[in-house]
Amino acid sequence: MADSETARFSRHEQYGRHERYGRYEAVRHYLLFAAAWTRVAWQYRVSVLLLAVGQFLATGLDIVVIGVLFARVPRLADFDLAEVGFLFGTSCTSFAVSNLLFGSLDRVGERIRDGSLDVMLVRPVGLLVQVATDGFSPRRLGGLVQGVGVLGLSLAGLDVHWTIGRMLLVITMIICGIGIFSAVWIAGAAFQFVVEQAAEAMNAVTYGGSFLTQYPMSIYGRDGMRMLTFLVPLAFLNWQPALYVLAKPDPLGLPSLFRFASPLVAAALLALATAAWRTGLRHYRSTGN
Repeated sequence: MADSETARFSRHEQYGRHERYGRYEAVRHYLLFAAAWTRVAWQYRVSVLLLAVGQFLATGLDIVVIGVLFARVPRLADFDLAEVGFLFGTSCTSFAVSNLLFGSLDRVGERIRDGSLDVMLVRPVGLLVQVATDGFSPRRLGGLVQGVGVLGLSLAGLDVHWTIGRMLLVITMIICGIGIFSAVWIAGAAFQFVVEQAAEAMNAVTYGGSFLTQYPMSIYGRDGMRMLTFLVPLAFLNWQPALYVLAKPDPLGLPSLFRFASPLVAAALLALATAAWRTGLRHYRSTGN
C-alpha cells in the first residue's frame, strides 16, 4: 500500500510540471489545439453555421426582452434604451469571448468521471490548455457577433461627450470583463475536482453572471449591489466603469476610484482562479484510485 501511494504521488508530481511552462508556450499550444479542433469542426460546415446561427438567435431573445420592456417604459432605473444596450453589449461581448476561450472547462467533471483526464495529464502540454480547447468550435462566434452588434448600435445612440479617457475605458472594461468571466470559468473548473457533477452549478454562475450584468445593477436594490460589488465582484465587469462613461452617480455613493478598479479586480480574480486550479490539480488522485 505504501509503495502504491509513493508511486501515485510521484506520478502527480510529474503531472504538475506540465502546469509550470511559460505563457508563450501556453498561448502557442492553445492556438494549435484550437486550430486543430476548428479544422475538425469545419468538415461539417453546414452544421457549424447552423449552430452559430442558433446561438445568435438564442441570445437575440434577450434583446427582444429589452425591446418589449422599453416599449412599455421610457427608462429603466434612470437608464434609457441606448444606455441599457451599452451594458448589454459590453457584458455579452466579454462573456462571448470568455465562453469561446474557456467554455469547454465545464467538461472537467465529465473527464474525471470517464478517466480521460488521466490521458491528458501524461501529454507534454498544460492540462488547462487541453481542457479549455476540448471540443473548441467556431459556433460560439454567434454570441460574439450579437454582443458586438448591440454594442456598436448602443455606442452610436449614446448621448455622451466622448473623450480619450472614456474611449480607453470602454476598451478596458471589455478586456477586464473577459478576464473576470474567464476567472469564473477557471474557478468553476477547479471546483469540479472536488465536486465532479458541478457543471450545472458552474453554468448557473457563468451564464447567470452574464445575465445580471446586462442590466443596471440599481434594479437589484442596495443589498444586491453590495453583494455584486464586494462578495461576487461582477459590478467591476461593466457597471462601475459604465457609471463613469455615462456620467452617472453611483447609487451606493462609492469613491470614484471604484470606476477604474476593473483591471485590479480582474487580475486578482484570475490569480485566485489559477491558484484554485493548481490546488485542485495537485490534490487530484486519479479516477482509478
